[in-house]
This record gives sequence, C-alpha cells and structure tokens, in this order.
Amino acid sequence: MLGIELTPEEELDRLIDRGVAAEAAGYDAVFSTCHYNNRDPWAFLSRLAAETTTVRIGPGVVNPLETHPVTLASRVATLDEVSDGRAVFGIGPGDPSTLANLGLGDQRGLRPVLEAFTAARRLWDGDRIDHEGTFEATDAGLNYEPPQGSDLPVYVGGEGPHMCRMAAKHADGLLFNGSHPDDFRWARDQVERGLADRPADRGEFDLIGYASVSVDADPDAARDAARPAVAFITAGAAPPVLDRHGIDHGTADTIGTLVSAGQFSEAFETVTPSMIDAFSLAGSPAELRERADEIAEYADGLVVGSPIGPHVDAAVSDAAAALRNVFSE
Repeated sequence: MLGIELTPEEELDRLIDRGVAAEAAGYDAVFSTCHYNNRDPWAFLSRLAAETTTVRIGPGVVNPLETHPVTLASRVATLDEVSDGRAVFGIGPGDPSTLANLGLGDQRGLRPVLEAFTAARRLWDGDRIDHEGTFEATDAGLNYEPPQGSDLPVYVGGEGPHMCRMAAKHADGLLFNGSHPDDFRWARDQVERGLADRPADRGEFDLIGYASVSVDADPDAARDAARPAVAFITAGAAPPVLDRHGIDHGTADTIGTLVSAGQFSEAFETVTPSMIDAFSLAGSPAELRERADEIAEYADGLVVGSPIGPHVDAAVSDAAAALRNVFSE
C-alpha cells in the first residue's frame, strides 16, 4: 500500500482537490487525521468518497475515547457504504496532547483500541452486542451492514511494543509511526512476535509505515519544511527511541518545553540535522526513493504523512512518483 495523510487544517474544498489529485497520482489510500481542533474528518472523508472512485479512504487514525465505539463503528460503516466498499478503519490510542485538552489523557491505552475494533467487526456483520469493559453497550446493533462487513480492513496506529504485537495478532495491519529503517527493523521484530499468536483465519497482515515526509527538488528546502513535524515527534519520542538514534535527551526535553510553552519558532530552530534524519523522510525525490528502498526491507507499505513538502500540491505527486514503484499494491 502507498497511502497519503491529509490533515483537515485547511478549507475542505482545497483538501478535496488534494485527495482527488492523490488518487490520480497513484496512491492506494487517503487517510484523514482526526483531531478535535481541526475540521471534521468524517465530513472530509464523505465528500472525498463522492469525488473519487478507486482510492481507499479512512481515518488515520481515530481514537475510541472521544466517540462511543458503537457510534464510531457506525461512522466507519457509513463511510464504507458511501464509498462503495472502499473504507479503511484506522484506529489508535489517540494523541496525548489533544486528549488532555478534553480530560481523556489518562484513558489512553491498548485495551480501548482492541475492544473498539473487535466490537466493530461484530456490528459490521449484523450482530447485536453486549459489552462491559472500557465502554458499555447493551443489545447495541446497526440497522444496516457495510459492503465489506467484518472484512472491512482495520489498521491499528501505534509505535509501542505492546500495540505493535496486539495489531499483528488481531488487526489487518499496523500503521507504525516511524521514518527510519532502524525503527522499522525494530517494528518488524515486534510484529513477528505478534504474528506467532495470530489466529490462522485472520488472514494476511501488513506493516505500514506512517512516516513524516517532506520532498522537494531543493533538498534543503524539503529538510527545512520538515522541522515543525520533527520537533513534535522529537518532543514525544520515548527514551529508547532517542537512544536508538543517538539523540540527546536534554535537547529533546528542551524542544518539548518550548512546544508546550507555545514557543514554536524556537522549538523548530532547536531541531538538529540528526533529528531530521531520524524522524522524517526529507530531501529530493531521489533521496526519498533511496530511503524508501531501505524501509521496504521491513515494511509492506508507506503512508506519506505531514508535512509532505514545502510546496504541498506539487509534493503530493512528487512523492507518489518516487514511491509508488516501491510500495503500491
């Protein structure tokens, strides 16, 4: 799979044009980020379904905390219906910073994700469910079935070892937050551990890289455009990840403090070249292709994530041209 992430920060008409261009450029899937402080992802995805014919579409990724999982299952089922069976369910524990704004930060975890998509599969097959766990449901059901039923693909977004293994055991794929071959080598090891416990009837599994990409004919401009995304990634990176790339913990903490204080320019300027190398695919199309070839040793696909490039509309097609022969279905 070659996918692309589009973020509803911009007016939806412009985003729809970008999604249509992504289909024409050869992407297999378009994912929408899901944050309460951006425009509604379901409005975007539903409109995109009407303007496209082949590309898969879905949240990338939604969490099961802001919306009741039964309601969430219905939203995905509706998207599958309006897209004639092209929906993909990307689900994860949620962004800690935005969930904290809603008083939900302490509820993040593996169990809410697993329970939500397990219930969704039953609902999509027409079952009525009772559930008492991270959410409650009593005789809940849908009055319709999506075209794909429980075959609707579920991709778990995550990066921790337990989430990676859980996805490999129970889901159709993992959307792994990473951009460096060393991280994908580690992720593949976690996935293989989970696959050892995967039921035989669950079918094939895909490890998909969800990478921060910035591409431009001017590699310096591409790397500079990656700074904001890399700053946020660095600030949230776990100590073992920083150690894997030789990144100083104190510098990462400084960036996190600046981001939390809203001092974004200072945070972005503190990003080092080694951070850009570790946490993004940034450079010319040829450099992007070279890194993708290395990642393809471990990953089955790639999602082109923010910022995409300093000139986003051009970068959508430039990234596809560089990557589709590596990762397309």
